[in-house]
Amino acid sequence: MKGGGALELKVVIGDAIQIEVDALIVNLFEGITQPGGATGAVDRALGGAITELIAASEIKGRSGENTLIHTLGRIPAKRVIVAGLGKQSQLSVDRIRRITAEACRYARGKGSRRLATIVHGAGAGGIEPDIAAQAIAEGSILGLYTFRRHITKEPDNGRVDELLIVERDESRLSQLERGCSAGKVIAEAVNFARDMINEPANFMTPGDMAETAMKIAAEYGLQYTVLEREQMREMGMGALLGVAQGSGQAPKFIVLQYRGDDASQRVVGLVGKGITFDSGGISIKPSENMGEMKGDMAGGATVMAVLLALGQLKPKINVTALIPATENLPSGMALKPGDVVRAMNGKTIEIVSTDAEGRLILADALSYAVKLGLSPIVDVATLTGACHVALGDVATGGFTNNEELVKRVVGSAEEAGERLWQMPMYEEYREQNKSDVADIKNTGGRYGGAITAAQFLSEFVGDSPWVHLDIAGTSYASKEKGYVVKGATGATVRTLIGLVLSLASGGG
Repeated sequence: MKGGGALELKVVIGDAIQIEVDALIVNLFEGITQPGGATGAVDRALGGAITELIAASEIKGRSGENTLIHTLGRIPAKRVIVAGLGKQSQLSVDRIRRITAEACRYARGKGSRRLATIVHGAGAGGIEPDIAAQAIAEGSILGLYTFRRHITKEPDNGRVDELLIVERDESRLSQLERGCSAGKVIAEAVNFARDMINEPANFMTPGDMAETAMKIAAEYGLQYTVLEREQMREMGMGALLGVAQGSGQAPKFIVLQYRGDDASQRVVGLVGKGITFDSGGISIKPSENMGEMKGDMAGGATVMAVLLALGQLKPKINVTALIPATENLPSGMALKPGDVVRAMNGKTIEIVSTDAEGRLILADALSYAVKLGLSPIVDVATLTGACHVALGDVATGGFTNNEELVKRVVGSAEEAGERLWQMPMYEEYREQNKSDVADIKNTGGRYGGAITAAQFLSEFVGDSPWVHLDIAGTSYASKEKGYVVKGATGATVRTLIGLVLSLASGGG
């Protein structure tokens, strides 16, 4: 399940001007009038064409700028694309990802199938070769992603089949290959999540999610279990079963385990919301844009993708992913406003709105995570429209009961180039969730909705170190930008992979 066709990535040692490809990507910092390095060598081979275009102000080197030059046989590459790096002082790893994505898409738009690129940032940019190569791999694979499974027409510009990362210095080969390999695994994991989220709900039912988990477990050496409705009932998962009772699709509670450290008893917990379609239930949503609710299982896809990556990267750590999967539909059997359900940890919940269902299924999943002794616990969910209102589609909301843990998550997000903003968890917000007929109600009202939802979840984690990531705004993009393409984004997959790798390396 890999999006956009499998892009083949290779590191090759050689001279960029001798590489025979459809398009060669070089770069230029803003303000440079005389290109150096590999770009300078290409410029000389083209008779100073790049320098002339700089002098004519057609190439400025601004970030996001791509300029096409036809080589007309002067070098083996048919075209040269000069990608602007922006100001040298502002170059970052994430900018390399973005620039690579945009240049690759630009080349695809010109019909190029075989590409080569120099190693952006590893020269004058001062970025380590392996880090630069990883960013190039991630940027190209993420930026070229498409979801065309249900489109019968061939794409207008074909697809990019191969990207060569070209380096002259043979001593850098192992670093570049290591970075390229890691970047490929991580980016393909993101695209795996994107594929799952983009699937129509009739192709990604709870049963389909469970089957997908079973397949990746078999392929990547993970342990797989699925709890069926009767087992959930025996374990007291009344909140999850309450949501599921309106649907004809059987709920599935998916458990995926990665074992990388048999000497350790500690197991990190990742919990992902798996509502495969959310109509709102009896508290039904407006019909406009309801189709986007096929993506309400993005959290479940995210944690599944993280374990897929861990199965290949093989860090020395143990991680268990829990994915409660169900539809939320109205029917004669559906949960009703005013009903009371009992979660696995014994807490009773008054249903104020059946459209606040994500926190109900997570209540049981988090209770189960605590019972299993998972620590720390991170849950990921398209939980609240309120978080989308608060942070737009730019940043994921972070909520916690443990400042040290959330700092680690924020640090991993910064390294991944994914924006994450910590939200408050003041006790006063908890008051809004008080119920007159049960221990707690499932919505605290309109104001502070993302925070009261997080406070609701906190009732089910006890003292376990926990971070809740609300990806309601960041899980879907309405337009293309950098390495984010329209549709499912795979938000926080790279952040969580980074977090687990950090924990495995001895931190925390």
